[in-house]
Amino acid sequence: MTEHESIFDGVESREVSKVAALDIGSNSFHLVVARIVAGSVQILHRVKQKVRLAEGLDDDNILSDEAIERGLAMLKVIAESLKGFEPDSVRIVATHTLRKARNARQFIRAAKDVLPYPIEVISGVEEARLIYSGVAHTNHADGQQLVVDIGGGSTEFVIGKGFKPLLCRSLQMGCVSYTQKFFANGELKRSAFNKAITSAAQELEMIDVKYRKLGWVQCVGTSGTIRSLFTLCQQDKTNEHDIPVTLKALRSLMDQFIDAGHVDKLDFPNLSEDRRVVIAGGIAILIAVFKALNIKALVYSPAALREGVLYQMEDELHHADIRGRTASSLATRYDVDTSQATMVLNTSLMLLRKAEKAWKLKGQDFKNMLGWAALLHEVGIQINSRGVQRHSAYILANVDMPGFTQEQQLLLATLVRFHRKKIRISDLPSFNLFDSNAVKRLIALLRLGALLNLKRQEQFLPDMTIDVNPSSLSLRFPEGWLEEKPILSADLASESQHWQALDLELLINS
Repeated sequence: MTEHESIFDGVESREVSKVAALDIGSNSFHLVVARIVAGSVQILHRVKQKVRLAEGLDDDNILSDEAIERGLAMLKVIAESLKGFEPDSVRIVATHTLRKARNARQFIRAAKDVLPYPIEVISGVEEARLIYSGVAHTNHADGQQLVVDIGGGSTEFVIGKGFKPLLCRSLQMGCVSYTQKFFANGELKRSAFNKAITSAAQELEMIDVKYRKLGWVQCVGTSGTIRSLFTLCQQDKTNEHDIPVTLKALRSLMDQFIDAGHVDKLDFPNLSEDRRVVIAGGIAILIAVFKALNIKALVYSPAALREGVLYQMEDELHHADIRGRTASSLATRYDVDTSQATMVLNTSLMLLRKAEKAWKLKGQDFKNMLGWAALLHEVGIQINSRGVQRHSAYILANVDMPGFTQEQQLLLATLVRFHRKKIRISDLPSFNLFDSNAVKRLIALLRLGALLNLKRQEQFLPDMTIDVNPSSLSLRFPEGWLEEKPILSADLASESQHWQALDLELLINS
């Protein structure tokens, strides 16, 4: 055995389970392969291919031989990614088209020769429930949320709170079926859009009153059609994934479609060929949904049915707090000194309580972001203790962090990046949801929380008097205490100089 071959012999491996979920959709087939490690789902591999199974359904709900062959050919491609998987580690679900197809068994029997795993044709309500599970396990929300998923043949609607879906429905309208019905020749006329929107509104009459009555604080859209529309509406904006889409933006986009006149003339750099041919039906449905449910704004989530299937396969992940699970997983993976992180957390949040009124930092989101930053500020120490702030920021900016929006993740990386050493204000990114002064003040609190715990000793800090004014924070230690800590005293003096870059004054009285 060579030196390289034996190098990992003494390395202790964590328990890992490998799972896969396949979504046989009306428009696309989606495969996600993941591993469960340290309580976190890590995506290893994705396969997504347009199949447009729904196009093969005739008026009698018979799936054409051609569509069946397209589907089977794609399953052969996917089978390569599933070699070696145990039967109980793979779940395959089929949705709208195989629900409707009277000859669905023909497809399923043929699929057995391609994939040695059972195919479940799930109901619309079960599809909606699994979609909600995928969103709930990867996106944090305070209060009830409405989740909308426009598929190729159906659209799912779920209102839920936390991990619990409260109301699930599936309506018979999708981007493929509506494009075939109202835009079959590719022409994009206003009259066709009006007919499609009216048709969708008629479908929505079955649920609109009940959904509006139950209510929600946030509306989330998932899957490819909404992702494409979301991107097109935000094409001229930065940090687009954190800017909600409005009805006004959708109507403006529809007007651009009408001006183009035909799907072949839709010249958008972010619109793929596969999505372009079915996007008209999708935007008509989404506009009708906005109007019928009186939606003010919609945000996008990349999680959907297949992620929901993955989480349902792993019992231990069902009801853990999303962001807490993410932080715990990162702490495990990067061997964070949890005692030190907790001390920095407690000190930082104590400082926040003193400063929140004068510095206008009241609100749960400020507390959450400062808290997560305190807990994760040393994830980069595993790379190198020198420049830990840069290493930690890089990890937090690039690692998958379920439960955090892109802008929240950027804020965490920014706070951690400047939790020690020199502050370059020119390097601070701009935020849509966080005021620049608030960001500076959060940086100051994290820096001070980390500095006061630099000795990494519990019970080190004495009781302090803290006074906060709009542009300053004053620390008063017990008489004589700081004089006995010359290194800390010097560090605090240096820190007061760094605070000037934040337009803040740190005053030390002993």
